[in-house]
Amino acid sequence: MAGRRSAGTAGTAGTGTPPVAVVTGANRGIGHEVVRRLAERGAHHVVLGSRDLAKGEAAARRIDPGGRRVTAVQLDVADDASVAAMADRVTRDLGRVDVVVNNAAILYDTWAQARSADLDEVHRAMETNLFGAWRVTQALLPLLRRSPHPRVVNVSSEGGSLAGMTGGTPAYSVSKAALNALTRLLAGELRRHGVLVNAVCPGWTATDMGGGGRPVPEGAAGVVWAATLPDDGPNGGFFRDGKPVPW
Repeated sequence: MAGRRSAGTAGTAGTGTPPVAVVTGANRGIGHEVVRRLAERGAHHVVLGSRDLAKGEAAARRIDPGGRRVTAVQLDVADDASVAAMADRVTRDLGRVDVVVNNAAILYDTWAQARSADLDEVHRAMETNLFGAWRVTQALLPLLRRSPHPRVVNVSSEGGSLAGMTGGTPAYSVSKAALNALTRLLAGELRRHGVLVNAVCPGWTATDMGGGGRPVPEGAAGVVWAATLPDDGPNGGFFRDGKPVPW
């Protein structure tokens, strides 16, 4: 696999390979912290997805200097070929996926309003925030179905809650509301395969996109919680800090 090490050294499913978690948009912010926490728990080998491979490799080195628990891979969730290449490499080199964290997101458009929004910007946000999560999940679904404890976590936002919408950030809010709808659909369809699919709002967090708010580790904690739910955990829910958020 592209990155600091060949993921092939981890073996294949059924031969002692640890569970594999794939985290998108993970070279910084919430995604980076989720990778760090999953890796430090020691139960997962984590695939760190980053549009810029060099930045992804640097992030992986910060978390795991020895290269045993984290592998960086180039991943642009808005690009079909990039997603397909990632899925092919993970399938070939690791042979399993147990957790998918759809974290990659763009365009917190605080300057915009729905009545005058640039629809090209809205399309761009949807391509990453909705379709990116959709295509990554579809690409990895054959491996998820073979996992004994499969989990999908869609990193959403309370900005996508219909109950709280009053205006503003149209591209971001609509894309996250659509992501929540996708969460419900996948949860219902994949229930019989044992896949738990949930949306998580990390809250207003001090990331490059958020620009302020609570520390990143606090926002990431709820994502890790959903990624490591027991088999009898919730499915098809929307949560922040492990507590339900209104749709």
